[in-house]
Amino acid sequence: MRAHLLLAAGLLGLIEAVAPGPLVRVLTRVAYRNAEDAEPRPWVIAAARVEGALIVAGALTGLFRLARADGAGVAGDDGADETSAASDRR
Repeated sequence: MRAHLLLAAGLLGLIEAVAPGPLVRVLTRVAYRNAEDAEPRPWVIAAARVEGALIVAGALTGLFRLARADGAGVAGDDGADETSAASDRR
């Protein structure tokens, strides 16, 4: 479940980094009653692009850590060692 959330956040961040203009327009319409009167400052698009890139980087970092944690648990967890140790005790 956590991987799905990180993947969704990463995809939204990628959309924001690649096409920040349409996303800013949509969010402006959602946030303000008179969105037609609101005009974003020129730096808003650049800030949205940076924010999207940071979200993508965070999502990729989280997915990488999840993959390493799952891989370490699988590689380090040999059932054969426990089975052979149990059979040696008998």
